Amino acid sequence: MSARCPAGDLDQLLAEQVGYYRAVAPEYEDHALPFDAGDELSAALDAFGPTGSVLELACGPGIWTAQLLRHATEVTAVDASPEMIGIASARIKGERVRFVEANIFDWEPDRRYDVVFFGFWLSHVPLERFASFWSLVADCLEPGGRVFFVDDAYRTPDELVEGESSSTILRRLNDGSAHRAVKVPHRPDELEERLARVGWRVEVRATTTGPFYWGAGSPA
Repeated sequence: MSARCPAGDLDQLLAEQVGYYRAVAPEYEDHALPFDAGDELSAALDAFGPTGSVLELACGPGIWTAQLLRHATEVTAVDASPEMIGIASARIKGERVRFVEANIFDWEPDRRYDVVFFGFWLSHVPLERFASFWSLVADCLEPGGRVFFVDDAYRTPDELVEGESSSTILRRLNDGSAHRAVKVPHRPDELEERLARVGWRVEVRATTTGPFYWGAGSPA
């Protein structure tokens, strides 16, 4: 598993990650992975059925928010990037969705939810914050609440500026500018075990094509 980062360096890295997602917002969909598993991931989410009140962490440009609203009574969508929220709120209008601009690592929920969802976010949570992040997710859930997530473990050789053992990557925008971010290449079996160690019962499954996986479960 990826090497850990000193605390001060980690804070700086996470600040740079927010900067990257602010900068990439207008061209986010230009950087979609060159694999086709979207239908499989969407079908898994539909089968899960994110009903009731749903919290979406790191909503980005609202791609998954629209699918959540097919099932949910209401959605609260949180993201650190005002640019991403601007795109999402223009894409999805209506009284059943509430957008919140906040850094997830500093944010505290003002209520509890039936479901917490995050798409392509968990791999951007450094291992040093893994336990505290999942503690936050637990604090967001009603008794009997559930979690669902989708993600990938894809990292290109060019991104691995600190080597394969590091979770720090370098990503470039269309203009060539470089930004550091976190990308932890979770394996489904290892992720299930790591979640069990922090008090969760989650089944993690790899898709049949591409480097994607999805997970569903609840606090143990």
